[in-house]
Amino acid sequence: MTTIETKIAKDLLDIEAVFLSPNDPFTWASGIKSPIYCDNRITMSYPEVRKAIAQGLADKIKAAYPEVEVIAGTATAGIPHAAWVADILNLPMVYIRSKAKDHGKGNQIEGRIEKGQKMVVIEDLISTGGSVLEACEVAEREGADVVGVSAIFTYELPKGLANFENAKIPLTTLTNYSTLVETALTSEYINEADLELLQAWKQDPENWISK
Repeated sequence: MTTIETKIAKDLLDIEAVFLSPNDPFTWASGIKSPIYCDNRITMSYPEVRKAIAQGLADKIKAAYPEVEVIAGTATAGIPHAAWVADILNLPMVYIRSKAKDHGKGNQIEGRIEKGQKMVVIEDLISTGGSVLEACEVAEREGADVVGVSAIFTYELPKGLANFENAKIPLTTLTNYSTLVETALTSEYINEADLELLQAWKQDPENWISK
């Protein structure tokens, strides 16, 4: 039986939302050399994939955070997924800007939240978790009670895991790096030697060098 983790991992590979290139790594904005590049925004263009993601996130949120009262999306990549999930769960939805508007009311959260309202924040992708945890801080300052974060994919980086632990905010994801590389091997997208390189990167991305 195919798990939701494996199904979404295969979907991301099939639509090329994820590229694996262990022998010719990408360079992230942070300067880190990476054998993987993930762009979950591509999922918006595939109705069946985005529906599976929305339903999967809704199911995970219902199970992990049954008390949730409002769904928030991070700008910009989390917004469409938050809208679809809020629709499935029949809940209010807001989105959180990376910085406050410099005009009008200067809002950083668009939509309406009530003081103490229990919120789940949706992000498309977790690396170190910095941006979504900042969004959670903004929401808390505005009076929300952030009960958790839900995302499509996590790189499972040690720094990201530590950041969520330090913030004391639970994280649930539809799929993850380990499942993705195993699925890629099963699908013959990569070979065993590639797998070794990919697994080494997850343990120490800042010092990882492609052989």
